[in-house]
Amino acid sequence: MGSYILRKLWYGLIVLFGVVSLVFVLFTILPGDPARMMLGQRADQEAVDAIRNELGLNQPLIMQYLNYLNDLSPVSFHTTKEENSSWYFDKQKYSNSVVLIPFQSDVIVLKTPWLRESFQTKKKVTAMLAEAFPKTLLLAGIAVGLAFSLGLLLGFVTVVVNKDWFNQFILVFTSLGMAVPSFFAAILMAWIFGYLLSDYTGLDMFGSLYEVDDYGSGASLQLKNLILPAITLGIRPLAIVTELTRTSLNEVMGMDFIRTAKAKGLSASRVMGFHALRNALNPVVTAVSGWFASLLAGAVFVEYVFDWKGIGMLIVEALEKYDLPLIMGAVLLIAVILIFINIFVDIIYGILDPRIRLA
Repeated sequence: MGSYILRKLWYGLIVLFGVVSLVFVLFTILPGDPARMMLGQRADQEAVDAIRNELGLNQPLIMQYLNYLNDLSPVSFHTTKEENSSWYFDKQKYSNSVVLIPFQSDVIVLKTPWLRESFQTKKKVTAMLAEAFPKTLLLAGIAVGLAFSLGLLLGFVTVVVNKDWFNQFILVFTSLGMAVPSFFAAILMAWIFGYLLSDYTGLDMFGSLYEVDDYGSGASLQLKNLILPAITLGIRPLAIVTELTRTSLNEVMGMDFIRTAKAKGLSASRVMGFHALRNALNPVVTAVSGWFASLLAGAVFVEYVFDWKGIGMLIVEALEKYDLPLIMGAVLLIAVILIFINIFVDIIYGILDPRIRLA
């Protein structure tokens, strides 16, 4: 089991390295000059060159890439003498660091990954992500919770009722839920329940978890603003969980152990609830674990439509301003979460089914 876990972690590190490299290449070869975006199109060339020098954008691409890897790596190499060098060991920048091996003018350091500072706000990217990420996590968590609980219920009821008209209704619902894009569903939900029916629902089209009043006296918690984006984000996983539960239950109900349980005289509720449903949960749990990670990435459009101040909104604003460190930091955070959730699910599968560890 130990070698299986180590193998999965090694594969995860390889994928992460590939993601880091791909993200760097994509966002550095794109047209546009961050220095010009920061200063404006009318800024003189001397000021633009000074900003490019400060940000290290005037270096060759390979040196920028190596510097970026060095900043991200928990174990990194730095110089202690050349203060103008991009390899300089700045103790303010690398505040959470420990010198492992000192040389004459160089050091090897153990530190937390440095995601650099935002080009626009000059704030640490880690601090900005730490502020926005809990809001996206809350939104995705509630969306998955709604999808899992309601999807199980709808799938279970579909099998129990077993009426053609009800099955057709569920089929239409799940088909629409899987087909409708999240950005279209977000606009539709905001328009119907946040605008047309706002007098009855009491909901707004836009709003984040915390809102500042007109006088700026403080931020107040607005849980009602969570309702529409969470429902919108949960529509697709709800449709998938419903369909998976219905299909899996129908398949389990035809198995021998269910017929044996019925022959023993067990009640229908016990057969369905204890035996059938429990054995039908495996594909549902698999889907939920995968969708939770995907929702963190897919929340971009939903957060933008509802003005929810999470990672998605942060990415959109960073793209508009060409804020490369913030974009790359947010993308890498989502990638790390996706990779580690997949590793965790693989390890759980390996524990439940020893045959998978031998594959």
